[in-house]
Amino acid sequence: MTEPKKKPGRWKAGESGNPRGKTPGSGELQRLRAAIGEHVPEIITQLVAAARGGDIQAARLILERVLPPVKAIEQAQAIDLPEHGTLTDQGRAVLSAVAAGELAPGQGAQLLAAIGTLGKIAELDELAARITALEGKHAKH
Repeated sequence: MTEPKKKPGRWKAGESGNPRGKTPGSGELQRLRAAIGEHVPEIITQLVAAARGGDIQAARLILERVLPPVKAIEQAQAIDLPEHGTLTDQGRAVLSAVAAGELAPGQGAQLLAAIGTLGKIAELDELAARITALEGKHAKH
């Protein structure tokens, strides 16, 4: 029997395709990081001292690296939607609340999207009920 040929460019898992290639950590970036790394505690100490002395750029650099940026959060806002009205009535109520400044535009957009999704769900429910009724009607004949 003949042995199947190896496909070119394939090697075993965990085995390098270039065993005599560059060793990890031998690149220019790694050497640069190692050279700077031994001075990092001193650099940080000087940066903190400069920031405490009033250097705004030093303070900004420290704060940008240490504190995550604050994200704006919209506060929850209660809104009265017509409970027994149509989805169109509810959408109009949301638009009115946004126009009156009672509701943030982002929240209004999210509510309108939710109302639209609810409309699609209601449409599917109605179609399912109609199909069930038609199947029941035709099954009797």
